[in-house]
Amino acid sequence: MTSSRVARVQRETSESSIDLRIDLDGSGTSDISTSVPFFDHLLTAFAKHSLTDLTVRATGDTHIDVHHTVEDIGISLGTAIKEALGSKEGIARYGDALVPLDEALAQAVVDISGRPYLVHSGEPAGFEFHLIGGHFTGSMVRHVFEAIAYNSAMTVHVDVKGGRDPHHIAESEFKAFARAFRQAKAHDPLVSGIPSTKGAL
Repeated sequence: MTSSRVARVQRETSESSIDLRIDLDGSGTSDISTSVPFFDHLLTAFAKHSLTDLTVRATGDTHIDVHHTVEDIGISLGTAIKEALGSKEGIARYGDALVPLDEALAQAVVDISGRPYLVHSGEPAGFEFHLIGGHFTGSMVRHVFEAIAYNSAMTVHVDVKGGRDPHHIAESEFKAFARAFRQAKAHDPLVSGIPSTKGAL
C-alpha cells in the first residue's frame, strides 16, 4: 500500500491534445488549463475535494465547440484514474457524498468495481441546453461523467436533488463526485487485499 498511485496520460487526436497527470494520494493541488474556463473550474473543484493532485494541459478545436476537448479530457482522466489505482488492494472501494452549493444539492455514489456504469439523473428540464459561462453546455456534465466512469471502470451514480442555477448544479455534481471518489480510493486499514469476494476488481 506504499506504492505510488500516480499516472500520466497523453492523448493526441485530430481534435485535441491532452497531457494529464494525477496523484491519488495528493493534497488536492491543481494546475489546470483546458482552454474551457468553466471546465477548468469544475476540474479544480474535483481535485480540491477529492484530495487528488491534478495537472491538465489541453488544447483543441474549441472554435468549433468545446465538446471534443472536454470529452477527451474526461477520457484521459478516467484512464489515468484506472492506471493510478493499480491493483486496488486495501482500498475502501465505495464512497457516498451529498453536497450542497447554495440552493443546489447533488448526491454521488462511487464503486471502484472494475465494471463501468453510469446512472445520472435529476438535472432540471432544459439544463442540458444552458450555456454556463457562455461556452460550456449543461449536456457536457453528464458526458464527462460517462467518459470518466467508462474509462476508469467505475460504477458512478450522480443524482441532482434540487437546484435552480446551472452553475451551482454542475459544480455541486462535481463536488459530490469528488467527495465520493475521495472515500472510495482511500486506503482502509481494515481491508486486507482486494475488497471483493471475487478476488479481483
